[in-house]
Amino acid sequence: MAGNDKGVVCVTGGTGFLASWLIMKLLQNGYSVHTTIRDINRDISFLRNLPGASERLQIFVADLEQPDSFDAAVEGCTGVFLVAHPGAFDDKEPEEMDTKRRVNGALGILKACLNAKTVKRVVYTSSAFTVLFNDKEKNGLDFVSLIPSMITGPFICPRCPGSVYTSLAMIFGDKDQYKNLTVAPMVHVDDAASAHIFLLEYPEAKGRYICSAVEITVREMSEFLSARYPEYQIPKIDSSEGFKYYNLSSKKLLDSGFTCKNGLNEIYDEAIQCCKEKGLL
Repeated sequence: MAGNDKGVVCVTGGTGFLASWLIMKLLQNGYSVHTTIRDINRDISFLRNLPGASERLQIFVADLEQPDSFDAAVEGCTGVFLVAHPGAFDDKEPEEMDTKRRVNGALGILKACLNAKTVKRVVYTSSAFTVLFNDKEKNGLDFVSLIPSMITGPFICPRCPGSVYTSLAMIFGDKDQYKNLTVAPMVHVDDAASAHIFLLEYPEAKGRYICSAVEITVREMSEFLSARYPEYQIPKIDSSEGFKYYNLSSKKLLDSGFTCKNGLNEIYDEAIQCCKEKGLL
């Protein structure tokens, strides 16, 4: 295990699917990590029990509704991962309100980064927020954003993440989710986390990057799952109507030297195995 030789970084929203996996990867790679949570009473043993956490993970209470609450977590960090939670397909909050809350919170965290005077780069898990900013902020703060496609695979957080549940809709038998899978670009959570670290460390990183490993239609998914997991009753689907994703090319990220290591087999094998281990399947 590498020692504390890569400095201190901050990951916001540490209990989330991607954020918790990213924390695990950062600890494995020799970083010390500050992370933020909203609820001090929440069970965060899955973070505290990560290898290296007792020595190199500090947990702070902060809330996007109170951007100043991030000051302590950001202080002394050289890099900050602003990991916005992905909106659920069935999220009840109006999109405009959700976006406004995230933008205001992110602005506050960027202010904390500037005030800290130690932060050199912010890597933002992208949403519409990124179009508001240039690549380099005042005082030399680099701002880089990563746009992952539907993140799935195994998870260390207690609950099944919405994107994992949606990708396993045919396994779970949830027909209401099929509309979200018409053409589904996906990326393994480990590759998404690795891409964040890559952009933190890549000196020439600039602007926005897309991270997506595979793309599959709902009909192809039905055929794939039926052949690979015959123990489940996978429906035969011929429809091509529903939600479509466009322009998710990872060329810029790949041209920078990053490579996704996991394909469709790993994504589904590990997601299903994880759900089995957690008693969800």
